[in-house]
Amino acid sequence: MPRNPIQVDTLPADAELEEDEDGTGEGDEIMEEVDDQEDGYTSSTPTSTVTWISWFCSLPGHEFFCEVTEDFIEDDFNLTGLNTIVPFWKEAMEMVLDVEPDEDATKIPDVSIVESSAEMLYGLVHQRYILTRAGLQAMIDKYENNTFGTCPRVYCRSMNVVPCGRSDTPGLDTVKLFCPNCNDIYVPPSSRFQGVDGAFFGTTFAHLFFQSYRELAPAPFYKPMSSGSSSASPKSSNGSSVPAFVNPNPHGGQKRAEGSVYVPKIYGFKVSERAKSGPRMKWLRLRPESPEELDMVDWRGRWINGDYDGEGDDDEEDEDRQMEDFGPVFFSVLNYDSHFSDTLVFLGCYR
Repeated sequence: MPRNPIQVDTLPADAELEEDEDGTGEGDEIMEEVDDQEDGYTSSTPTSTVTWISWFCSLPGHEFFCEVTEDFIEDDFNLTGLNTIVPFWKEAMEMVLDVEPDEDATKIPDVSIVESSAEMLYGLVHQRYILTRAGLQAMIDKYENNTFGTCPRVYCRSMNVVPCGRSDTPGLDTVKLFCPNCNDIYVPPSSRFQGVDGAFFGTTFAHLFFQSYRELAPAPFYKPMSSGSSSASPKSSNGSSVPAFVNPNPHGGQKRAEGSVYVPKIYGFKVSERAKSGPRMKWLRLRPESPEELDMVDWRGRWINGDYDGEGDDDEEDEDRQMEDFGPVFFSVLNYDSHFSDTLVFLGCYR
């Protein structure tokens, strides 16, 4: 008896003609089934179900953005006033929410116009979303993962920063980075963030973020690291020395502030602040060295109980003066006079 493979190999001539006429055979049918299965697999992959929001946040340069939930976008209260700012409001909303546009809708001459409107719409909604509890939690995850980067100032010692804007109106300035240690803003180091509008993060988020999470902000006082402990270790009743208690968190539950300030020197001598090229930012960088120093002033920065010793004031004048005389006195800018070469500006001083 002949074997099965031989029977399969010998095909009638009519069958071969039918295969040629139809253009498909059993092998082609099997390949079609495999292709259908592969199509089914590819359609079930995550890449085919990526939403516009996920795609937008995954673009290069959009690492600062968090994904806004669709429930937040669909709430009309959260969109108050945005329809007067964003052009092609309806089309932009449909693109952000992945809604199929109507067939009888007005034809847009260029899809890029709708894409620009959708980006502006999402950015302004993002500005409001990151002020909510869910938005702050999404941004704190990025902050802890060091997504926003660190402060470029040397004496901040790689303090984590957060994105912020100098205006809440779109189209005025790009995104900046705020450092909670030096309380200043910086340009992002990478050029891919130059196209991100600062209004998409706003002027409120950075400060509300550190007010909501106090443990992430540096302490308001700066305690320099001492080489050795000045206090002696107490002794127990049996005469053995007991190690002194060391507070594991001496900064009130907050991060240790980096209070070092750069001091310019020439041949080892400090440059005077009264010089034309002298330092002007030292008073802004200084921090109290202990919580007790914070208690010596009130909420306006004035000395309590006259602890500050004024110079050149008589005792009689001190009794008649009010408390504000011990506080900072700000002088206005003097007008330019031809007898002087420069205009004097007093930023702040104590009498």
